[in-house]
Amino acid sequence: MRIEKPKHQPKKMVAVNWRSLMPVLIISSFIIYEEWVSFPSCKLLPNTAYNPDKHVGNEDDSPEDLKVMMVANLHLLGSEAGFVNLYFRDYYMSKFFKKSFQSLNPDMLLVLGDVSAKGSELSRTKWLSVLHQFDSLLGPFLDIPLHVILGDRDVGECNGLRASSVNWIARNFPGLDSSGCGAFEISNISFVSLNDVALLCGDNKLRFDVEKVIERESVDLQMEIKGIDEAKNDFVMLSELSNDFRWRVNAMKSGSGPVLLLHFPLYQSGKTHLWEGSTFKSIIDSSGNVPASAESKGFSKTDPYDLSQTVPANATEYIFHALKPRIIFSAHTHEFSVYTHPDGTQEVTIPAMTWEVRDDPGFIVATFQRNKSIPIAISYLVMPGLLATQIS
Repeated sequence: MRIEKPKHQPKKMVAVNWRSLMPVLIISSFIIYEEWVSFPSCKLLPNTAYNPDKHVGNEDDSPEDLKVMMVANLHLLGSEAGFVNLYFRDYYMSKFFKKSFQSLNPDMLLVLGDVSAKGSELSRTKWLSVLHQFDSLLGPFLDIPLHVILGDRDVGECNGLRASSVNWIARNFPGLDSSGCGAFEISNISFVSLNDVALLCGDNKLRFDVEKVIERESVDLQMEIKGIDEAKNDFVMLSELSNDFRWRVNAMKSGSGPVLLLHFPLYQSGKTHLWEGSTFKSIIDSSGNVPASAESKGFSKTDPYDLSQTVPANATEYIFHALKPRIIFSAHTHEFSVYTHPDGTQEVTIPAMTWEVRDDPGFIVATFQRNKSIPIAISYLVMPGLLATQIS
């Protein structure tokens, strides 16, 4: 008698084989996703004239170019970080930094404030855990020049801003003085960083210390134009004036000064343009307020921090008068934006590098190019994509 095999048996075998492959497929998919989400790719942005029909091209890097990676608003929690932060957010952030370093090969890293999520509330012991987390996150970047400026989450708002605390925090970051300011030069390009949190704070002692830094840098810059004795005499006369914002003649031309690094953006009398999707959109109107349409991008979810805050108008004018910055980089708003000030100086605002305030953490790379028609190229990177524009 002939025995026939059931016809449905092969289907069972296929089903069993499929189930046995599921763990392999899941792990493979996870590895592919992990590599994709941590590796930057490139797209083009419209140029700073915001003309979507006219794009700029990529130019080959020159050995003489200075490539600077800039991040902001890391909002690290240190010892207060929970399971998700430690084993997911920080892991992917560290991997993204490593991949970005390998693919971009920057010459320097700048962090424009808010390293800590709530550093102004932390004890020094807990602050040390934030600094340890910061070092672990940076990895390969610790081998290149690093400069960190202070944000309001690091040092506190005006009612809690204390010189002793700022001094202690500043000592833990390279190149900062006791007031949280710094100045340095690399590849013949001058940078000045200011603790502009203090400039929002009326009669706070730190504000006066920051003003002295601005004047000292202004004198140093003008020594290249005036005689040394004349510039020093100007500074001595200035120090005898009142502690209100100090004004004097500045022979420098607009845009001839240093690259200016801030946490808070400078006062903006017009509209700021935010990159969203494939277009630049206005996010801050002439009154300095953030419209309701921007709330969905994270502008109203971080109370009590006011994301529409900028350096006051009189302090902004004072900075322009004293320093004549070449270009300005700021942060705080959590968004990437470009603004042209009345004298033609452009200010680029760095996006937040944390999932706490946006779905696509990002940063920028500024390439200071020599002997090219466009001296500064700005690349805006997000996880996992990269958007690029150039600034003249």
